[in-house]
Amino acid sequence: MSGSTLEIDDLHKRYGETVALDGVGFTVNPGEVFGFVGSNGAGKTTTMRITLGVLGADSGEARLNGRPIDLNVRRTIGYMPEERGLYPKMKVGAQLKYLAELHGLSTADASAAVATWTERLGIDGRVNDTVDSLSLGNQQRVQLAAALIHDPAVLVLDEPFSGLDPVAVDTMSEVLLEKARTGVPVLFSSHQLDLVQRLCDRVGIIGSGRMKAVGTVDALRGKSGTTLEVHAPAAPAGWADALTGVTTVSHSDGRTSLSLAPEADDQAVLAAALATGPVHEFARSTPSLTDLYREVVA
Repeated sequence: MSGSTLEIDDLHKRYGETVALDGVGFTVNPGEVFGFVGSNGAGKTTTMRITLGVLGADSGEARLNGRPIDLNVRRTIGYMPEERGLYPKMKVGAQLKYLAELHGLSTADASAAVATWTERLGIDGRVNDTVDSLSLGNQQRVQLAAALIHDPAVLVLDEPFSGLDPVAVDTMSEVLLEKARTGVPVLFSSHQLDLVQRLCDRVGIIGSGRMKAVGTVDALRGKSGTTLEVHAPAAPAGWADALTGVTTVSHSDGRTSLSLAPEADDQAVLAAALATGPVHEFARSTPSLTDLYREVVA
């Protein structure tokens, strides 16, 4: 599978005394869905705006296939801003056709692209309606169509799922995964961490303008260790404290919550629990992306 590679390289940005970005860097590979998560003000939108050339970086740069992102390269990017950039009084079909032609499509190709994407996103019946007459969910669909209308080489989407109903979330998710399967790198930010965990190949967590963690969800969760919930009614307090890589988080009424480092042996824990008497529950769990996010940002 061929495709483009988006590189964000050591971005720095200040607004007076405020540090917005402090060495932000990561890569989105061909066909990869990359989730960019962080709290409000962490630096997500600033990073995306620099990537698109809307803002200038104090240092560092964004590159697509090794080329700095200039005007010609920007034409190949599909961008969905958090502050939606549609003309509210313009009809949906005319607006999408206009945007397609701005990206260099012929009139015939632009019309074909409008028909394709409005049908795919379920808004083909609204092409003659003005944007401001649409629901928020349908406005989001139009905005996504605007990002896709020119068959972009890369997608950069800032909070694309904000305010969508479950059906619209499913539709948008399917489209992003379809584009990724063609080799398009997809970068999107979202506060819906369960959705990020489900869709993304890799995740970048940003806080206070710095990358706190980058990697696959499974790898990041694995670094955080796992938790064991053990119900051994006869087990005394501290029964697992001598085991390698095991830390007791809580113990009450025979129920013990244990934190396991990567080197810990859960079978040794089970043996130690059985040595105290019957074991009614022995359940291993890995922290969710939401748990990991809280840990990393804190």
